[in-house]
Amino acid sequence: MIKKITITVLSLLSIISCSEKLNSQNINNKDDKMEQNAAMPENIKYAYFSSGCFWGTEYWFEKSKGVISVVSGYAGGHKVNPTYYEVCTGLTGHLETVRVAYDPEKTTYEELVKLFFETHDFTQKNGQGPDIGSQYLSAIFYQTQEEKEIAEKYVSMLRDRNYDVATTIREYKNFYEAEDYHQDYYAKKGSMPYCHFYTKLF
Repeated sequence: MIKKITITVLSLLSIISCSEKLNSQNINNKDDKMEQNAAMPENIKYAYFSSGCFWGTEYWFEKSKGVISVVSGYAGGHKVNPTYYEVCTGLTGHLETVRVAYDPEKTTYEELVKLFFETHDFTQKNGQGPDIGSQYLSAIFYQTQEEKEIAEKYVSMLRDRNYDVATTIREYKNFYEAEDYHQDYYAKKGSMPYCHFYTKLF
């Protein structure tokens, strides 16, 4: 009985959080197509991170040296081209994720992993801040063995410092871009993230 009540409460919290995002979509629905269509360097690389609401994750990565662009979306689930409504149910298996395009001559995957851990609570197991639900979990999606080893290195390092790391390291499978109103959310709104804060760790 207690387990059923807990699941119901968590589901309601997730729905409330998603509803707040849906209600805010009228802030700015225009996507910066010129920036998206700008010529990308030939040696561009991509990295995929999930650390709760993708608005806050996107905010910090966009400010990082060597990062060319950041796109909010959904990764790791089983449904093709899910909508935000569907991801909010927690039934598609997707996590709110950002795709970080970066120039390897100006930054490294390792630097991005450091920033990932320094800009969210990687010890929270049920979401991030007030955003509760499976779509808000902390995860790194690796594409190569090298990326996996780097991610594992920092998880191990943090655990050695007695942090109870909740971040999971998952093999990359898919990524679907989120709706336009989710892109560059804080830049358009002119405000700061509500549950992503920078804390120097490394």
